Amino acid sequence: MNITVVGLGKIGLPLAVQYAGLGHHVRGADINADLVAMVNEGREPFPGEAFLAERLADAVAAGRLEATTSTADAVAASDAVVVVVPLFVDEQGQPDFGWMTAATREIGRGLKPGTLICYETTLPVGTTRTRWKPLLEEVSGLTEGVDFHLAFSPERVLTGRVFADLRKYPKLIGGLSPAGAAAAKDFYEAVLEFDDRPDLPRGNGVWDLGSAEAAEMAKLAETTYRDVNIGLANQFGAFAAAHGIDVYQVIEASNSQPYSHIHRPGIAVGGHCIPVYPRLYLYNDPSATVVRAAREANAGMPEYTVGLIRAEYGDLTGARVVVLGASYRGGVKETAFSGVFPTVEALSGHGAQVLVHDPMYDDDELRGLGLTPYRLGEPVDVAVLQADHEQYRGLDKDDLPGVRLVVDGRNVLDADRFDGVTFQVVGRAS
Repeated sequence: MNITVVGLGKIGLPLAVQYAGLGHHVRGADINADLVAMVNEGREPFPGEAFLAERLADAVAAGRLEATTSTADAVAASDAVVVVVPLFVDEQGQPDFGWMTAATREIGRGLKPGTLICYETTLPVGTTRTRWKPLLEEVSGLTEGVDFHLAFSPERVLTGRVFADLRKYPKLIGGLSPAGAAAAKDFYEAVLEFDDRPDLPRGNGVWDLGSAEAAEMAKLAETTYRDVNIGLANQFGAFAAAHGIDVYQVIEASNSQPYSHIHRPGIAVGGHCIPVYPRLYLYNDPSATVVRAAREANAGMPEYTVGLIRAEYGDLTGARVVVLGASYRGGVKETAFSGVFPTVEALSGHGAQVLVHDPMYDDDELRGLGLTPYRLGEPVDVAVLQADHEQYRGLDKDDLPGVRLVVDGRNVLDADRFDGVTFQVVGRAS
């Protein structure tokens, strides 16, 4: 097939490489001319994605993958189009469709009869049918279900392990018509390979959920579940810590029963997915009080953690406090909705001199994020761990000279390495 992938970010580019790796001719479309140039040179534009560098170089060298800034031209030459353009959410939790609308207009300009279009960007329920279908029809002059097919199929992968996740998890699809669903099923079966999963009720592969709305909701449900579960764990942790209980033992004990799957408390919930998708769900279902309460609970964890620091250390005015980890999670060089920002803001608001360390970022990169860099071995009064990078597991008090208080926001540090230092874990009584 000739395939266009619209949006060559951390999900879109690995998808393009995946399709090219199975012998298809893929055009990647993106408005970033520098990124397009790097892809056409076979150079990985961002680090950290397993196997991407070598697979990208191979696909470009074989002539199966090329990139362009002209979405309309790429779509005009394609049988199938996969859309992975970012959808943003504003401070009020409202989706900003600007980039996706612009990309959809360009797709409509190049759309020809017989094309399949699959949106993979996570969307509020109903968006494929009520927003993208009429816009594509308006711009192209074609009729969905007659001249072209439209489906929704959520991406379900994590950056850093996209290729493994593509094989591991069922590919969910939902069409606007039975014919559209059949076309989407045929497409994904031709571009993906699946691991054997005897644990799944249907077996691994492409799962047709019956409608675009069901596929849209499935992605929102699986990510919102995680946010709600983490919010519950955080509230359990705050209660347990206040009553001298080790919540981690409680969770381990509870989860020994097969119907309990309590997640772990922590300083923050970050990333492109978990802090955002519950808001997309609330966009359609504002009466979902459980979802709203969990989101508010999780958003308040950085301030809660700073409260622990103040309760133990006292007045933070002038104190040198290092936040360990700028990334939103360990092993990923990404700061989307990272807890580092509200943590730094809360500490600064109480007069602390706040520094940030992250093994994945150099000093200039940290400054570019508006953060003041710290290097291990420099004197510090307080340390708070925000990201569970593997490199932090071996930290000890000699790495943080003069430190009086360590607050572990992820339960990964070894307290024995900090003898003589006050040591706390978020969710665990001190």
